[in-house]
Amino acid sequence: MKPGFLDKLVSKLDRVDPKVVQTLVDRLLKEKGFFVEVFEALREGVILLGNDSRVTFLNGAACRFFGLDAANAHGKKLGELIRGMDWQAMIDQANVVSREMEVFYPERRYLHFYLAPINDLDVRSGFVMIVNDVTSSRAETEAALESERLGALTMLAAGVAHEIGNPLNSLGIHLQLLDRKIKKLPAGERQQLEGHLQTARQEIQRLDLILKQFLQAIRPSALRRENVDVVELCRETLKLLAPELAERGIQVVLDLASDIPVMELDAVQMQQVFHNLLRNAAQAIPSDASGCITIGMLCNDYELRIQIHDNGVGISSENMGALFEPYHTTKEGGSGLGLLIVRRIIREHGGEIEIESREGAGTRVSLFLPLKNQKARLLPEPDHVIDLAP
Repeated sequence: MKPGFLDKLVSKLDRVDPKVVQTLVDRLLKEKGFFVEVFEALREGVILLGNDSRVTFLNGAACRFFGLDAANAHGKKLGELIRGMDWQAMIDQANVVSREMEVFYPERRYLHFYLAPINDLDVRSGFVMIVNDVTSSRAETEAALESERLGALTMLAAGVAHEIGNPLNSLGIHLQLLDRKIKKLPAGERQQLEGHLQTARQEIQRLDLILKQFLQAIRPSALRRENVDVVELCRETLKLLAPELAERGIQVVLDLASDIPVMELDAVQMQQVFHNLLRNAAQAIPSDASGCITIGMLCNDYELRIQIHDNGVGISSENMGALFEPYHTTKEGGSGLGLLIVRRIIREHGGEIEIESREGAGTRVSLFLPLKNQKARLLPEPDHVIDLAP
């Protein structure tokens, strides 16, 4: 219908045949129903706003993106429904606004939206907001950047191993020669020199450890797979850490399913995964707090899920985005390579790692390891069978 048609119709209602009015109303309802069906079929979210930024319509995709209920959202201001954004400032702009945003509820997503005014005869009648889910494409871009970064680090690792490793070995040999010379000196002169010698040894050992961690985090290593009882491997790691956990007063709760199978894993590397994650969990718990670490294991038809949950200080949103960056650490004396090593080991086993955390509410690390002998299952039959016969 042409713009302004309804205004003319309303002004002449007393002169229009009631049957004509009924026909026009029926036509309007049909057109509205058609456009609603079109909007509901879209994968993009569609939100229509009035001039006062109150929602007049939103489709199912928009409801899913933001965790909204269409009936409850109708008539409310956009800022009440989607918090954390200065919507009024964007609405006040005369031009189209194109931005990206991150939402955390009902699940973490990256969204791109267009917010544009709707004009009727050069008079602004409201706004339309089109929302696209760009989580997958953003993840692909980040994965490509990460691959390039790791490629550069791998080349750097080879140079580091040569340029630093050889001098460290040479320094170790010369310190041994100095030690022999110092032992022949009088006791008074020997004592002070032995202190300096011990400091030099400790610094060389520290540099050697940093070098080994760096190489281990970056370069691929061949897995030595064997049949491993994951539950027993976890218990053995806890025994190694028992003195440290007991000293800090940290309680460990095991929530392990009884049907965890024996898996073909690299036992040494998987024990390092448990060791790094459990130490991280313990160090995240303040010394004056009642600490608890919960370890859960659950198996389904295709993967083993391991969760390590602590009630520590949690991770800030600023640090969450840099968890796997080399040398990024919030711990005093930390190398920032622990999680990078863990992720490399898990991915080499064909698995994945996920980390959920909120500052002040603890951290949950989830590991997903695929089973070797994956079972097949039939998908449920569709509710409606489509006959494709001609």
